Amino acid sequence: MSGRGRGRHRTGVRRYLNPVTVGGLVLVVLTAAPLYWMAVTSFKSPVEAGASPPTLFPEDPTLDNYRHALDDADMGRYLFNSVVVCVSATAVVLGLALFAGYALARLPMRGRGPVMVGLLMISVFPVIAVVTPLYLVERELGLLNSHGGLIIPYVAFHLPFAIWMLRNSMLDLPRELEEAATIDGASVVRTLRSVILPQAGPALFTAGVFTFAATWTEFLMALTLNSESDFRTIPVGIAIYGDRYQVPFGVIFAAAMAATVPVALLVLVFRRAVLSGLTDGAVKG
Repeated sequence: MSGRGRGRHRTGVRRYLNPVTVGGLVLVVLTAAPLYWMAVTSFKSPVEAGASPPTLFPEDPTLDNYRHALDDADMGRYLFNSVVVCVSATAVVLGLALFAGYALARLPMRGRGPVMVGLLMISVFPVIAVVTPLYLVERELGLLNSHGGLIIPYVAFHLPFAIWMLRNSMLDLPRELEEAATIDGASVVRTLRSVILPQAGPALFTAGVFTFAATWTEFLMALTLNSESDFRTIPVGIAIYGDRYQVPFGVIFAAAMAATVPVALLVLVFRRAVLSGLTDGAVKG
């Protein structure tokens, strides 16, 4: 009886109405609903955006919100600051993580276990717990209201995750090619560049996407460390947009869409490389 019960297959609607499918559908709806509302509101006029009850679709779609957002000189400056900070932080993180991940995966080293535990602890440490002392330190060093004042903490907070990912990926790589390169007289740097780097490409790309997306959307440190308009990033600029008399939701959502779409397209286009990087070395400790 029990053997026959386990062998049965659900048919019709019961095939799809199971806890996993329903849970996944609920998760998709909860995730997509805010994004849908942001996209729809970005095409509404100011009157329709503030209407009650709200409309699910724009009755008279307009691109004026996007024109206002993109023509605003401050928004252009905020976008430039975000690009400079995020690209710089991502490049530094990937460069350091490549060498550190290779050292932890391949080279003989004492205390590897405590180092990995320390990296794990740093990666889950809450930003809000260190933002105040970080502000005081950067004030003494003269790093407030500068690109470097954000790049340095971004690198410190996102480097551990990248090291973990690259280290686990490199544990799965065959050692034969490295041994052959060593026999041929290649140095560690040459071996890393010519042998390891091409094979660790998916993990490196995934770490770069995650680092860029995390720094692009980071708000608390950007708000605290860069208070001057010349150095604000796009999340802070969107949050403070408007004045005391009105909040232009349509323009704000249009700017948010302009800031969100590039990252979403990056992940969507290269989703296979991202998934490959996430699964590489997933069972390694």
